[in-house]
Amino acid sequence: MKRIMLMLTAAALSLAACSDMTPTQQRAVSGTGIGAAGGAVIGAIAGNAGLGAGIGAVAGLAGGLIYDQAQKNRAASYRSGYSAGANGYAPNPPH
Repeated sequence: MKRIMLMLTAAALSLAACSDMTPTQQRAVSGTGIGAAGGAVIGAIAGNAGLGAGIGAVAGLAGGLIYDQAQKNRAASYRSGYSAGANGYAPNPPH
């Protein structure tokens, strides 16, 4: 029972530490964690969980940052179109 409470407390503290992060930082951390977990599972099946977790973490970080850039581009296109429409111009999204 003590072990479960300790794990829950550690999980709660780690989640609370992420509350003041920027969206880019949150996506990078999420991608890294998901990638590391997936890599560890695949690595355990292949025989080296540590190497799999490391490779998965790097791939997850890259994926999280790529996703963040796509979201930023999407938001910029929306703002550009909204601004153009509000001013009576034809939309010209950024390239």
